[in-house]
Amino acid sequence: MTVVIDRTRAGPPEAGPASAAEKARRRGDSGGGLYKPRTPIYPKQVHGRWRNIKWALMAVTLAIYYITPWIRWERPGALPDQAILVDFAGRRFYIFDLQFWPQEVYFITGLLVMAALALFLASSLFGRLWCGYACPQTIWTDLFIQVERMFEGDRNARMRLDAAPWSLDKAWRKAGKHLVWLGIAFGTGGAWIFYFHDAPTVLVQFWTGQAPATAYVFCALLTFTTYVFAGTMREQVCTYMCPWPRIQGALIDQDSLQVTYRIDRGEPRGAHKKGATWEGRGGCIDCGQCVVVCPMGIDIRNGAQLECINCGLCADACDEMMDRIDRPHGLIGYDTDKAVAARAAGQPAVYRLVRPRTLVYAGALVLVSGLMLWGLAHRQAFDVHVLRDRNPIAVRLHDGSVRNGYTLKIANRSFADADARIRFSGPAGALLKTPAAPAATDEVSARIETNTVRAVRVFVTLPEQPGAGTSLPVAFTVTLPEGVMTVKSTFITDPGARP
Repeated sequence: MTVVIDRTRAGPPEAGPASAAEKARRRGDSGGGLYKPRTPIYPKQVHGRWRNIKWALMAVTLAIYYITPWIRWERPGALPDQAILVDFAGRRFYIFDLQFWPQEVYFITGLLVMAALALFLASSLFGRLWCGYACPQTIWTDLFIQVERMFEGDRNARMRLDAAPWSLDKAWRKAGKHLVWLGIAFGTGGAWIFYFHDAPTVLVQFWTGQAPATAYVFCALLTFTTYVFAGTMREQVCTYMCPWPRIQGALIDQDSLQVTYRIDRGEPRGAHKKGATWEGRGGCIDCGQCVVVCPMGIDIRNGAQLECINCGLCADACDEMMDRIDRPHGLIGYDTDKAVAARAAGQPAVYRLVRPRTLVYAGALVLVSGLMLWGLAHRQAFDVHVLRDRNPIAVRLHDGSVRNGYTLKIANRSFADADARIRFSGPAGALLKTPAAPAATDEVSARIETNTVRAVRVFVTLPEQPGAGTSLPVAFTVTLPEGVMTVKSTFITDPGARP
């Protein structure tokens, strides 16, 4: 698919004073600097199907972000009762009935791979749908623009206010807008730290100055980035900072559904008078409404562009104009380049959602998802490792027998305490004991508390066995509530041997 990168910004077709930057842009004056200064974009309010979907998704995603840390989930003992918590201090990640340890980082990796593959699949099918509807930058920018409209009015009113000299009216509107922006940004940073600490506890600690330093640092960082990105940089983040517009070119093709101007219906374009015939001309009346509502400031009629986030607001604006002139909807809408070209050539449009690239992405997503589900289904709540002493590797006792020391590390990932019974299997005559026990025994018991790793120290003594070799294979059998686990190790028979 050919991507046309159009970095120009169409001027406002509506009447009203233009800002100084807008006038400079029209004159072609870049200020003489190395880089062209940013041309402010004043997106106009629009109503329609896609705008309503964006409002709904904004409400849902913001609710999920702000409410999730406050969901409680009962866990036994002193374990945190927050449903979703990234507990760095305790080195655990809790998500409802699951808890993940640092050693299980592969589950987090799997989730990230699944998210990437899902994004690849969605992009190959529907273009930058994520960018237009679910990206945090888009959601908070939409929210900030709406706050801006509340204080300064819609497009023309904001442009007049920016062009007007400073006054009390302008000052309070600007100040009020920025104060609300800062409040939203602070709420964003504050909600973020709740995911890493118990929300009710850190809320009190934050305002009493007792919260960890990281809580203040990350709250300030998220407050600053939200305020700057959504309030002042906006489309520049998507165009210049985000790598996704560049990556999408490798994911989409002529069969990807994207916001598209149907040239077969729209051209040739031009002004239209009421009562005039539509013969010999297209349906586009060149009103420019698709431009003035675009949060990226582009003209979709120029074709697919790097800046387009596929939000569909231009389609809503165009449909509003089609209603006014009694023409059918869909001059701008979600379509494919191949379908538009086919209709322009007088051929029926064909849509291919199932094609090699979508099959590859879907297959990879199913495979990784299956592996993740299999891993979770077979995930053991207990884990056992045996560490043999390395210094000394063995000790010869006064009666000629040889003793090896071992440390069994038993991890309990369940939400209940458990009893472990440890037995040793190896050469005949081997004796098992713990440092505190006065005599050898056949079995060692240990209490493994929930969400902990218990280190159990044991000694194995073997009578002298000439010709037995330097080392012998042995095993420890640990009986746990989930079953019996056997861990292999070695027994060094020669204290002078090197490890």
